Amino acid sequence: MIPPAAPPLQRGWHSVYDLHYHCVFTVKYRRALLDAQVAEELVRISRAIQERHDIQVESLGADRNHVHLLCAAPPTLAPSDIVRIYKSITARELFKALPALRKELWGGALWSGGYFISTVGQRGGYAAIKRYVQSQGQTPEEASLRLLFEEPEES
Repeated sequence: MIPPAAPPLQRGWHSVYDLHYHCVFTVKYRRALLDAQVAEELVRISRAIQERHDIQVESLGADRNHVHLLCAAPPTLAPSDIVRIYKSITARELFKALPALRKELWGGALWSGGYFISTVGQRGGYAAIKRYVQSQGQTPEEASLRLLFEEPEES
């Protein structure tokens, strides 16, 4: 098996960078609300975030109560800003698209206040983290059902 190629270096006006982040967001109260309909909306919203903000969504996976995001961003965007942008836009848009979701949560927040974020290097860690994100919510019988967002492979 050929190992997946690492993403290319990104270029800014005065910089060349290779910054990838693994983020984990949990649903408020660890409620198991991330069903297929919510997952479909998350993919749509993630694509919109990618178009409007300087965040490249590389992979997205989910279990019933948390989301794993593998993304790239320029050095001008702080990791905490990535989290703020993603959590606020996804919460607002999910509540707008699926009003019943808000009824499952009291207090009006979709995501818990905390999060996990880690940098991911190309040398050994990137491929492993990408596989881990893609495996979220999977059992051997449903190997490809919960991979929410994946960029097409370049040939």
